[in-house]
Amino acid sequence: MAAMQEFEKVIDKSDKNVASFKQHTPLQRLQHFLHSTPAAVPAIVLVAAIIIFGVLKGERFFSTYTMTLILQQIAIVGILGAGQTLVVLVAGIDLSIGVVMVISTVVMGNCAVVYGLPTSISILIGFAVGAAAGLLNGFLVSYMRLPPFIVTLGTWYIVMATNFIYSGNATIRDADITTNAEFLHFFGKSFQIGGAVFTYGVVMMVVLVIGLWIALNHTAWGRHLYAVGDDVDAAELAGIRTKRVLMSTYMLAGIIAALAAWVSIGRNGSISPSSAVTEYNLQSITAAVIGGISLFGGRGSILGTLIGAMIVGVVSMGLNMLGADPQWKVFLTGVLIITAVAVDQWIRKVAG
Repeated sequence: MAAMQEFEKVIDKSDKNVASFKQHTPLQRLQHFLHSTPAAVPAIVLVAAIIIFGVLKGERFFSTYTMTLILQQIAIVGILGAGQTLVVLVAGIDLSIGVVMVISTVVMGNCAVVYGLPTSISILIGFAVGAAAGLLNGFLVSYMRLPPFIVTLGTWYIVMATNFIYSGNATIRDADITTNAEFLHFFGKSFQIGGAVFTYGVVMMVVLVIGLWIALNHTAWGRHLYAVGDDVDAAELAGIRTKRVLMSTYMLAGIIAALAAWVSIGRNGSISPSSAVTEYNLQSITAAVIGGISLFGGRGSILGTLIGAMIVGVVSMGLNMLGADPQWKVFLTGVLIITAVAVDQWIRKVAG
C-alpha cells in the first residue's frame, strides 16, 4: 500500500463529525411563526374575544346585525389606524392624526355649507389640508431630523388651535349639510345583505386596508418603507431615498386622515370642531399596537391594525351587552396594549 501523502495526513486528523442543525422546541417554532406572521396574534385574540362574548350572550352577540354594527363603529378608527400604521412602520408616531381629521371635516363643511363651494371641490380642499399637515410633519422629521414624537405633539397643538380659531367653535348642523352638501354624507349611507347592514364607510375601510396591504407587500415603495423603519442608516447606505420615503409616508397619513374626516361626517351627521378633544389620536395608536405593529418600526402587517380595531370594538360591544361599567373597557384596553408590546418584545428576540 502506498505511503500516505502529507495532505492526507492532515485530512486524516481532521474532525469527522457531520454538521447538524439545532432542533427547535415547540415554543421556539411558535416564536418563529409569530415573527413571520405578525397578524396571527391579534387574529387569535379576536377569535377568542368573539367566542367568549358569544358564549356569554349567545345568539344576540353572534347576530349579523351585531357584527356589522361593530364594523360601523370602528370604521373611523380603522381608517385612522391605517394611516398611523404607515407612520409607525417607519419607526415614527403621529400624535396629530386625530386633529388633522377634525380640521379636515371643518374645512370640508365650511367650504360646502358656509362658502357655498361645490361639494366635490370642498372635499378636495379638505384632502389638501390633510396632505399639507402630513407634509409638514414629514419635512420636520426627515429634513430637520426632529423626533417624530416631539414634532407631532407640536403640530397637534398647532392644528387644534387653528381648528378652533378658524371655526369659531361653531357646529355645522346635520340638516344644513343635508340641504347644501348631501354628498358629504355619502359614507354614512348603508346597504343590506341578508341580515347584515353595511355602510359605505365600512367598505371604504376594508378597501383602504387591502389596498395598503398590497402596496406594502408588493411594491418597491412598501419594501423601502419597511427597510427605513428597520434601520434608516442601513436603508440609506443601500441607496434608498429615506427622506422621500418619510415624506411620502407622513403625507399619505395626512391624506388618510382627511379620508377619515369624510367618513366621520357620514357617520356623525353634523360637524363639530370640539371633537378635536376626543382621543382619536390614541385610539389609532391603540389599534396599531394591539394589531401587532411594532413601535420600534419595520415589523407588522396592516391587516393586524384592522384586527386590532375590531378587537377593541368587540370588547366594547360585549361589555355593553353585559351591562358592565364602561371603565372596564378602558382597563382591558390598557391590558391589551401592554400585553401586545410584551409579545412584540418576545417575538423580536428571533430577529436578534
